[in-house]
Amino acid sequence: MLDSVDLKKSISKTNFKESAKQWESKFGTLQRSLKDRKVPTIVLLEGWETAGKGTVLSQILLNLDPRGYWVHNIVKPTREEKLRPFLWRYWIRLPGYGEIAFFNHSWYWELIEKALKEKWNLQKIKNELEEIKTFERHLVDDGVLLIKIFLHISKAEQQRRFKKLEEDPSTEWRTKGKYKNLLKSYEKIFEITNFVLTETNLQYSKWNVIPSTDLKYSTAETARIILNKWEETLSENRQIEPYILAPRTSNPLSTVDLNKELSQQDYEKILPKLQKKLRELHYLCYKKRIPVVIIFEGWDAGGKGGVIKRLVRNLDPRGYDVVPISAPQGEEKNHHHLWRFWKALPKAGHFTIYDRSWYGRVLVERVESFATEEQWKRAYSEINEFEMQLAKWGAIIMKFWMHISPDEQLKRFQERQSNPLKQWKITEEDWRNRAKWNDYEEAVNDMIDRTSTVYAPWHIIEGNSKLYARVKVLNIVVDTIKKHTS
Repeated sequence: MLDSVDLKKSISKTNFKESAKQWESKFGTLQRSLKDRKVPTIVLLEGWETAGKGTVLSQILLNLDPRGYWVHNIVKPTREEKLRPFLWRYWIRLPGYGEIAFFNHSWYWELIEKALKEKWNLQKIKNELEEIKTFERHLVDDGVLLIKIFLHISKAEQQRRFKKLEEDPSTEWRTKGKYKNLLKSYEKIFEITNFVLTETNLQYSKWNVIPSTDLKYSTAETARIILNKWEETLSENRQIEPYILAPRTSNPLSTVDLNKELSQQDYEKILPKLQKKLRELHYLCYKKRIPVVIIFEGWDAGGKGGVIKRLVRNLDPRGYDVVPISAPQGEEKNHHHLWRFWKALPKAGHFTIYDRSWYGRVLVERVESFATEEQWKRAYSEINEFEMQLAKWGAIIMKFWMHISPDEQLKRFQERQSNPLKQWKITEEDWRNRAKWNDYEEAVNDMIDRTSTVYAPWHIIEGNSKLYARVKVLNIVVDTIKKHTS
């Protein structure tokens, strides 16, 4: 891909100035239209060191309203970022609908540098790129306009620019630690980069490789590409194709025996032992830097809160977070539905317990029509791929559906209404959800059938007996963590 680029391309000063005059009005008009249409844009500016990314970016930004864009200068990950999944620091920097984000270097350069340092072979690089391909597909499917640009220069040109920087006292600092190493590695970086660009030059996210020997040319070409992409996006009438799902293979809830019970005596004997063991495992996960993700879904009044209280009772509060999830609010509604969950992921060695989760997309958002049919059907694969990325990162993932019968739910609702200390727990929404029991049951069966995987299985908890449910959950948590840490 890089081999075929004509690095001698240039533009005259006169033609450059004429082009720049046209940009000024176009950029502003199109930026406002994108904001009105709520189309988010991500511009990746990749390229060689000294290829002119900063110069090109500065020229482009002169024509935009600074209240509508963000610039992210990607450097080596911080200690905090190293404790998170690879893509975490990019997810949390995504633009909202109608906003623009410029990335000066991105997830690509981080991968290329790591491949060079750790001497990955091409197959290893190809495997690692799958996560990036999935990430970009999720963004594009959600309506993001992804523009990928690589500024290309020759080794001789890079050497010339490094020397020029080195000779100027005001820019000499930019060459320290880079000059000789980067030039020495040019051919290897070229090989890796060429492979990466070729593998990720996809129909939904193509690369634009721009010769940057003449910075006027690379600036003009970058502006032309961005403006053309914006005009195409605003003029096209995107047709949403029906999202086809294979038939469900099972009805998981139909096989559950809700008559299981546990005596108070056995409960008081077993529970403290499990809590003590979990505390030990919690510390072991911290030492080994293993993140743990525990998800609770279930019927209203299904016992999620009671289980979570027993789960964390003996844990060090500095090492876990309990995250209650409600309907998306404010900025959360202005991003991809997984954005707020990426932000709330645990650090390596910590627990995060979700009281409801990303599965709202295929439950309440599906049943209440808060998501379109195309959106919630697409979410099954998005969620599976998201959880696969967490598992690849090293996270232990446990998912619990707290299952009770309609009669048991009615009994608990009535108890809440009659108890002044518990009345806050029952709302009109709970009664409305109960009226749609059959619709929710259908959605739950779909969810468990389509998203129970080897790396993130669902556990259906028989919840008519609260005591039985609490002990079963703790048993599963303890056994699962022991399995992953032994």
